[in-house]
Amino acid sequence: MSRFWITGYRSYEMGTFGDKDPKILVMKYAIEQLVRQQLENGLEWVLTGGQLGVEQWTIEVVLALKKDWPMLKVAMMLPFEDFGSQWQPNSQSKLQVLKQGVDFVDSVSHATYQGPGQLQNYQAFMLNHTDAALLFYDPEFEGKAKYDYKIIQQHQRKTPYPLTLIDMDQLQDYATTYSEQQAENDFFE
Repeated sequence: MSRFWITGYRSYEMGTFGDKDPKILVMKYAIEQLVRQQLENGLEWVLTGGQLGVEQWTIEVVLALKKDWPMLKVAMMLPFEDFGSQWQPNSQSKLQVLKQGVDFVDSVSHATYQGPGQLQNYQAFMLNHTDAALLFYDPEFEGKAKYDYKIIQQHQRKTPYPLTLIDMDQLQDYATTYSEQQAENDFFE
């Protein structure tokens, strides 16, 4: 497995506020642990989008991991050309900074937003250009990632495509482990 699609909840769906929100630290911890596991299995590329939330946190984590894993690459694939242009200025700025940091950035559609068909084409592109997916999503707590979950399930009916689904219970496990590690680090400082 060399190409991994990572996506999931948007930041507003998780109720996160600011970059230092404890929930974001837990999410980044979980992403890092899961990417490290895949690195041991031959991971070369992480493909993700530019959505606020899991996708942007993934880029930040992978860029940090590249210090120890310089062969690791990250691509930001956007569904259409003017993606993020309707966001608040600080969110647009963050997207621009992340675009500059990744190894590859492009839009699946080179037109401005025209309709949901572009989002479906984006999903098809991601499925056809990755070997597996990591999805931070719990069907009991719906969010926009439900569309990715459904399309991945449809794709799995036609072809083998591994999916790692991280639900709320698993996120709680990551939060517990993260808290224990932080407490241990604080104890030894």
